[in-house]
Amino acid sequence: MAEQEERIIRWGILGLGGISNSFTGELVNIPGAKVCAAAARSLDKAQAFADKFGIPRAYGSYEELAQDPEIDIVYVGTLHPAHRDNVMTCLRGGKAVLCEKPFTMNADEAKEIADYARERGLFVMEAMWTRFLPPVVKAREWLADGRIGEVKLLKAEFGFDAGWNPEGRLLNKELGGGTLLDAGIYPISFASMVFGAQPSRIVSSARIGETGVDEQYSVLFEYANGAIASLHGAVRVWMNNDAWLYGTKGKIHLPEFLSAKTATLYPNDGEPETFQDDRTFRGQNFQALEAMACLRAGKTGSAVMPAEETVDIMGTMDAIRAQWGLTYNGK
Repeated sequence: MAEQEERIIRWGILGLGGISNSFTGELVNIPGAKVCAAAARSLDKAQAFADKFGIPRAYGSYEELAQDPEIDIVYVGTLHPAHRDNVMTCLRGGKAVLCEKPFTMNADEAKEIADYARERGLFVMEAMWTRFLPPVVKAREWLADGRIGEVKLLKAEFGFDAGWNPEGRLLNKELGGGTLLDAGIYPISFASMVFGAQPSRIVSSARIGETGVDEQYSVLFEYANGAIASLHGAVRVWMNNDAWLYGTKGKIHLPEFLSAKTATLYPNDGEPETFQDDRTFRGQNFQALEAMACLRAGKTGSAVMPAEETVDIMGTMDAIRAQWGLTYNGK
């Protein structure tokens, strides 16, 4: 057991844009993690990335990385529409995968991946890094301990103004642009975490911009137990980006919940209690630590972000897009 706990986990990085730079910058400092290879569609780009982070091998194709026998797990950080094919390439190569959000473009693609990984006994997880931040973990503990009773209402939002760039990935439909699949997935996944279920009724509205994607949205979720979630997202409007959980015995506040550094519990019959995280880095390392712990334990999925829940969340987002008439390649 001690040998397994000390096992070095060997990483490959697939897709070398901004999010992969951020993730790898933290990954290289995690004890027990070794970044062994990086892959892009250009060998020059892969070599530059490898040189930047001291990675020994660079590949000019994703297939080469997937076939590297010295890689245990691959982080996929490519554009949204490529996720399905990139993840399947890695799984077919026998690799575990941590895939950046959104896991895929729709629930059918997500289910295909989850089913294949399960059949092959391979670990796969969506990189919903927010779930693993210490303040969010603390909030889950408070919920599990019943500190605010039954949650009746959740309010969460994540929005920013990316500016006007119709060719950039956030507004370009061909690149999987739009709020829901980018900023907007965070409040929706957060609601799934809090309530442990998908909504029984969805009421939503979106502003579809001139490039054909949702620039902002608002959605109300109703749950079978009567709880409600009010969620909002945007890529052309700045928001407070907070989360509030209101229960029968109190409430919890997570300021800027996406990258939360504090969580405050306000019990109805007591003094507020604040959890403070003094980290000086973004916090993407926590999801990597979860993936590594799962691999060392021989698990094929994370209990915190299971692939089955990812599939369900994608189904919820499919239902939301259906209300707007927003499709990608007809789906």
